[in-house]
Amino acid sequence: MNSRLAGHALVEALIAQGVDTCFGVPGESYLAVLDGIYEHRERIRFIACRQEGGAAFMAEAQGKLTGRPGICFVTRGPGATNASIGVHTAFQDSTPMILFVGQVASTQRDREAFQEVDYRQMFGPGTLGFAKWVGEVHDADRLPEYVARAFHTALQGRPGPVVIALPEDMLTTPTAAPVLPRAEPAQAWPTPGALRELRALLLGAERPFVIAGGGGWDGPACAALQRFAEHWQLPVGCAFRFQDLFDNSHPNYAGDVGIGIAPKLAARVREADLVIALGARLGEMTTGGYALLEPPRPRQRLVHVHAGAEELGRVYAADLLVQASMACAAQALETLDAPARLPWAGQAEAAHADYEANAAPSPLDPAVSALDMGLVVQCLQRVLNEQGAENAVLTNGAGNYSGWLHRHYRYPGLQRNGRSQLAPTSGAMGYGLPAAVAAALLQPERTVINLAGDGDFLMTGQELATATAHGAKLISIVVDNGSYGTIRMHQEREYPGRTSGSDLANPDFALLARAYGWSSAVVTQTAEFEPALRAALASKVSTLLHLKLPVEVSTSRATLSALRQAALARAEQGGTR
Repeated sequence: MNSRLAGHALVEALIAQGVDTCFGVPGESYLAVLDGIYEHRERIRFIACRQEGGAAFMAEAQGKLTGRPGICFVTRGPGATNASIGVHTAFQDSTPMILFVGQVASTQRDREAFQEVDYRQMFGPGTLGFAKWVGEVHDADRLPEYVARAFHTALQGRPGPVVIALPEDMLTTPTAAPVLPRAEPAQAWPTPGALRELRALLLGAERPFVIAGGGGWDGPACAALQRFAEHWQLPVGCAFRFQDLFDNSHPNYAGDVGIGIAPKLAARVREADLVIALGARLGEMTTGGYALLEPPRPRQRLVHVHAGAEELGRVYAADLLVQASMACAAQALETLDAPARLPWAGQAEAAHADYEANAAPSPLDPAVSALDMGLVVQCLQRVLNEQGAENAVLTNGAGNYSGWLHRHYRYPGLQRNGRSQLAPTSGAMGYGLPAAVAAALLQPERTVINLAGDGDFLMTGQELATATAHGAKLISIVVDNGSYGTIRMHQEREYPGRTSGSDLANPDFALLARAYGWSSAVVTQTAEFEPALRAALASKVSTLLHLKLPVEVSTSRATLSALRQAALARAEQGGTR
C-alpha cells in the first residue's frame, strides 16, 4: 500500500469499518485526521458540534441506532474532559462507541505540556471506569491494529466505549500500514445444559417474570424474545429506558421496570418466584434501589443471561448464570418447548391490563395547570400514528419530565423499526437534544422528537446550531417549569418547604430557537399542543415547542404540594429531624 499520513490512514480504517459519519469539535491536535476526512469527503463526513459533550452524546446515539461504534473526535485536555460525559453514558448504557482524542506530541509527553492529560489514567478501564479499553498510539504503522482492536473491543461481549489517544506528531508520520477488515463481534450461544436448566426452572415456577434490557439486541433477537414470551405465556418488562426492546402494545408486555415504576408492576416483580433477566445489568434503577431484587441473594429465583462475563455474579448470586450474546440467547430461548398447560396462564394478560391502566392518562385538575402533560404525550402518539410515523425516534435526557414519556408513550418494538427510544440510563442531563440531532442526520427518513426539561435543555442547547448547520430536521419539546424538577421533588420529600438551589431563571426558549434558525411556538394550554405539533411536523425546518408549566406540576403521579404534605405528615408521625 502507498505511504500516506497516519491521519489519512485512520480515516481509511474508519471507512473500512463502515463509518460514514463522525461527530466532534475540531482541534489543532488532530488536523491530519480532518485533512484525511476532506480527502475522503465523498465517503465520510465530519459533523462539527458546538461542545464536546454534545458531540459525545451524538456519537453515543449513533451507537444505539446503528449497533456499530459511534465515532467522536475531540482535542486534548478540555475537549476530552468535556466529552467524558458521553463516554460514561455509553459505558452505563452498554453502547458501542469510540472516542478519539488528539494528544500532545510524543516529544512533549510527561512535561505537563499545553492541555496534556494521561488518558489511560483518566478513562481507566474497569467495571466502574469510563471505558472498556484505553489506548495511545505511538507508532504510526500500528495505527490500523489499534483501530481494529478498538472496534472489536467496543462490540465484543457487553458493548461499550473505547478511548484512543492520538499524539499529534504520530498523525503526521507517513505510513504504508494496510487497512484491516471490518470488525464483527463474536457471538456466544447458551450451552445446551444451561438451556435445559432454564427450562427446568420455568417448569417449577408459578409466577415467572422476564426483564429485558442492555446492549447487543437487534431486530431478529427482539422478534425471537417475543416468540419465547408467547410460547411460554410470560409477562415481559423492559429495564430502565430499554422500553423499545418489546412491543408495548403486545399482550405480553408488562411495562418498564425503572424509575417511577407502576406500583402493581413493582409488586409483580417482588412477588415473582422466578425472574429471567435477559441482557439487563440489574442496576439501581431497574431494581428500585436494589429493593425489588435484593442482593446478594434475592428472594426470587434468578436466571441472569448477559453477554459480559464480568457482569455475571457481580452483584447477585443467581440460580443460573448464562454468558451469551443477546442475538443468540433470544433465538435459543424460543426453541424451548413449553408444556400444553402452564400454572401461570393469564398472568401475562393481567400484567398487560395493569400496564394499559397505568399508561392511560388521568386528566389533571385544571386548577393545578392548564397544560396536562399526560394528555400531551397521548396526543403526540395519536398524531404520529395518524401520519404514519409509528417508527419515530423519541429522545430525552434526565429529569422528572421524562416520566410522562416513559409512562404514556407506547414504543413499537425494535424488531419493527430499530431503536426508537434514545435515553440515558446513566441519568445524564443534556442527552436528548444532541441524540435527536444525531438521529435526524443519520436517519433523515424518520420523524425525530426530543422531549427536554428546561434545566436539561440548556445543558446542550447550543447544539440547535449544529442541527441548523447540517440540515437536521427535528422537533424539540421543552417542558419549562422554572426549576430543576427532580431535585425540587427530592427536597420536598426530604426537607419539605426548605428548597434551595433548584429554581431556574430561564430565557425565552421560543425566541432563542428562532435565533438559531428554527421555527417555534409557545404552548400554555393542552388544546394548543396539537395544532402546534401538526405545524411542526409540516414545517420544512426544525421546530421548538415551548411548553410552560407551573412549578407545582412535578411528576406524572404527584404535585409538589402533595409531596410536601406527605413528608410533613411522616415527620409528625415519626418526630422531626
